[in-house]
Amino acid sequence: MGRRPVTVRLARWSAEHPWRAIALWAVFVAVCFVGGNAAGLTEATNADQATGEFGRAELIVDSGGFHEPAMENVLITPRSGMLDQAAAKAAAGDAAARLRQVDGVASVGTPLPSRDGGALLLPITMSGDPKTASDRVQPLRDATAQVQEAHPALRIEEVGGPSINKALDDTLGKDFQRAELLSLPVTLAILIIAFGALIAAGVPVLLALSSVAAAMGLSTLASHLVPANDTTASVILLIGMAVGVDYSLFYVRREREERAKGRSGLDAVEIAAETSGHAVVVSGTAVIISMAGLLLAQDAIFSSLAVGSILVVAVAVLGSLTVLPALLAKLGRWVDRPRVPLLWRLTAPRTGRHGQRPRFWPAVLKPALRAPRTTLIVSVGLLLALAAPALSMKLNFPGMEDVPRSTPAMQAYDRLTAAFPSNGTSHTVAVRAPAAQADRVHAALTDLAGRAAADPLFAPAEGDGPKIEVSADRRVSVLEVATPYASRTDEASRSLHELREDLVPATLRGIPGVEYAVGGGVAANEDYAQHIREKLPVVAAFVLALTFLVMAWTFRSVVIALTSILLNLLSAGAAYGLLVLVFQNDWAEGLLGFTSMGAIVTWLPLFLFVVLFGLSMDYHVFVVSRIREGVRDGLPNRDAVAYGITSSAGVVTSAAIVMVGVFSIFATLSTIDMKQLGIGLAAAILLDATIIRAVVLPSLMTLLGDANWWAPRFLRRRAATPPAPAPELVGAH
Repeated sequence: MGRRPVTVRLARWSAEHPWRAIALWAVFVAVCFVGGNAAGLTEATNADQATGEFGRAELIVDSGGFHEPAMENVLITPRSGMLDQAAAKAAAGDAAARLRQVDGVASVGTPLPSRDGGALLLPITMSGDPKTASDRVQPLRDATAQVQEAHPALRIEEVGGPSINKALDDTLGKDFQRAELLSLPVTLAILIIAFGALIAAGVPVLLALSSVAAAMGLSTLASHLVPANDTTASVILLIGMAVGVDYSLFYVRREREERAKGRSGLDAVEIAAETSGHAVVVSGTAVIISMAGLLLAQDAIFSSLAVGSILVVAVAVLGSLTVLPALLAKLGRWVDRPRVPLLWRLTAPRTGRHGQRPRFWPAVLKPALRAPRTTLIVSVGLLLALAAPALSMKLNFPGMEDVPRSTPAMQAYDRLTAAFPSNGTSHTVAVRAPAAQADRVHAALTDLAGRAAADPLFAPAEGDGPKIEVSADRRVSVLEVATPYASRTDEASRSLHELREDLVPATLRGIPGVEYAVGGGVAANEDYAQHIREKLPVVAAFVLALTFLVMAWTFRSVVIALTSILLNLLSAGAAYGLLVLVFQNDWAEGLLGFTSMGAIVTWLPLFLFVVLFGLSMDYHVFVVSRIREGVRDGLPNRDAVAYGITSSAGVVTSAAIVMVGVFSIFATLSTIDMKQLGIGLAAAILLDATIIRAVVLPSLMTLLGDANWWAPRFLRRRAATPPAPAPELVGAH
């Protein structure tokens, strides 16, 4: 008898020494979490996130060492009709007097009338660190509210970056708290339904949460090598709960199944380790490979997400191979207690080969097994039709126009940009040149502002004309050029290209040693979309190639590896097409509570591809592993396919329902990017766990027959024949 796989040896040691394994896991999690918090988090800077010309503009501005204080405004508008100028000036004077007394206000500017005389704007400069301004803006808002009470005939409201951020933090923070609070009970409820027993349902949740805690600490340590961003923790939670629950679910269900056949607790753990444990390792490797592909995007945000995801998946795999067998061995048959009476009868493992056979999944499989060619053509045709809209996918960043208008701060922002267009969308012209050329640069930027003011694509500067900021060393100059159009409009895009291709080069060309770039929100949108278009093929090729190699090596079959890749591509393509159908159009706005931005969020296709490719492999590896068990037991190909699908149906369906439930919660959030992420992930997992697994996969493998397991000679030579599963596995379902 050959040397047993490492998954079995680990499980055997943990099962024989459960308290040691549990204690070591607890120490590992505690050390990771506490050590990470002690080391502190290193966040990505502008230099880390610089992309394209927008990134170059950011770096030029940063090199100037400008002090950019946080700015707020008091906007005074009429409730109806024309603005009473005298009343407005009196209200502005009252606001200025009150705000000068507020702690955190550095200065109050001169009231500025709009060009049409319909509004009055009072600028306010805040003191302190601009990064914490939103945490300190409430006293200013309170003072403005008092001015409103004293002048009820006018509409007086505070608007600016800090107050908008404060309002969004309050709204979106509640959204995320609700999502996080809902995800745990939803997961637990689904697992209780899947297992019919409370302890069995709690074990996967416990492993997932401990894996997330350990990965959080490890990612904090890793941030000193790969700087983190503020979304990394959320992604670790999302991915960690998904894979942690999945891996435990696969393992626990197999262990319970073996015990139901009369095996001892130790033997049941060993078989679960050899089968489900092996599938977990392969699945985890596939997810890690997918996430590692994000590193090739050469993007600070994606690199941080990749590191966090890789760590949480690796920890979840480690936990399922070590502490999970220890828990199962220690709990023994207590894992099936306390039972939920009705659910237990529905979900209890079948006992023996002559137990009652399930009816639902054999009925679902009939078309694929009896008419595989027709079933394959129809199902693949439907999925390709669903994927077709992805060819017209447009990419855009969400802008201020996509933020929910339910908050007074955003309603005030709309009135501000309508009365003072230069406070809306703007382009940043950043220039770096020798200090001796500062006067020429200033003259050129003044000329540039004048040319832009005469062009309807740009908004003229408010007040005394263009404001050109110059660094203390006179080497860096910055000019903001506003456009009256929203950031995603064709006009805003044309204004950017006119600056980059015509106005800026024409005015700055000829200045010795000059370096310039045009940044701003519109530039960030276009440059990042181009970055994603360039990197997506590179990342996809890396993920596909390495996943192919892993699957070929694992199953010793080139055909299985190739079909795995194709089916996952089909699933991802269908998810892309569904996203375009839902979010690039407006028919689903009322149903899902969003306003269409006419595009998909720029970063989503790349991130969605690697996440879906990794998570889909969980199910695929588990199902194909069970089919291969049937083949090695001597079942004909058609029977082996039926056995693999039906024997894995319960656990894969439960795992998919958990993922769909958690991801769907994200679709209830207010922001359009989270809605798209939640719908995209939930839809893809649902398609993968139903149409792909129950229709396309069985029809394809039935049609291919013995060709499923074809491999070149060197792979066949390395294929070891593992100990066959127990005879009662054959026909048990």
